[in-house]
Amino acid sequence: MELDENKYLYLLFILPIVAVLFLLNLYWKRKKQREFGDLDLVKKLSPESSFFKPILKLVVMLLALTGIIFGLVNPKIGTKMEKVKREGIDIVFAMDVSKSMLAEDVAPSRLEKSKQIVSQIINQLGSDRIGIVAYAGSAFPVLPITTDYSVAKMFLQSMNTDIVSSQGTSLDEAIKLSSTYFDDKSKTSKLLILISDGEDHSEGAAAAAEEANKQGMKIITIGVGTEKGGTIPLRVNGVIQSFKRDNNNEVVITKMNTESLKAIAKATKGGYVSGNNTKEVLDYVKNALDNIQKTEFESTQMADFQSQFQWFLGFAFALLFLDIFFLERKTKWVGKLNLFNEKE
Repeated sequence: MELDENKYLYLLFILPIVAVLFLLNLYWKRKKQREFGDLDLVKKLSPESSFFKPILKLVVMLLALTGIIFGLVNPKIGTKMEKVKREGIDIVFAMDVSKSMLAEDVAPSRLEKSKQIVSQIINQLGSDRIGIVAYAGSAFPVLPITTDYSVAKMFLQSMNTDIVSSQGTSLDEAIKLSSTYFDDKSKTSKLLILISDGEDHSEGAAAAAEEANKQGMKIITIGVGTEKGGTIPLRVNGVIQSFKRDNNNEVVITKMNTESLKAIAKATKGGYVSGNNTKEVLDYVKNALDNIQKTEFESTQMADFQSQFQWFLGFAFALLFLDIFFLERKTKWVGKLNLFNEKE
């Protein structure tokens, strides 16, 4: 977990506390001196005592503490650009966001279950590049190929059934759009992980899968849903108001169709796995990834801010070292200048 270094700025509140304690101590000393006797007489009894030196030591101490605090905060300036070499494959996740994915025959719903599966798959990836496509009646690019898994998860969680306007389920559109994510000239292995309940309202899925196979793509299909099926709840502010009905005003029952998903996977020598058991999916995908050849590639340039903490700590320790030589008695050569009217 990344440390929030800015929280150390709260330590700056220590500085006025130290200053107040110093003033209280100075006041206490003055008071005790008055109780002891006449101040002029006390000065004559300790002629080498300096009023200025304790203040100087306080200022040095406060500056040193400030340097240490800013060292802990670790200010960063500038950028350092570098290319990182990674070894992996290119993976595109095609997520079905049609209305049928709202069915709750798989808890909490088919769509939420799909998000959980993809998120867990991303968690077990190493250096692979990933992209995300959403599809219903048409396909929509959500995230281009990237190595930033945290951004991918953020986009994944924001996906819903409203991001694609045309409804239905067009598996061929999902495959066609996903294929554009891959570089035809690259030798990097290409994997499409397609998550759906298998209800396909198009007729070109098989042809699209065969074309993907010619381009060197492998497709793993994950079926989410049950053969028994379920209704499609229509919610308003999170509350179910009704259920989706067909043209005859009959409540729609959406069922998972595994045959279409298995046919797509078979056309690319990929595989099919039921998504109702997350562990089973993760084991299957991990085994598949272990058997796919990895390729070395350069990721996009990464900006790295250069830390400056060493300057602040160096400044602080230099002041603390000098403070050792600051005695509370007068400095003879400074005393001769009488800069602070210490002489009568």
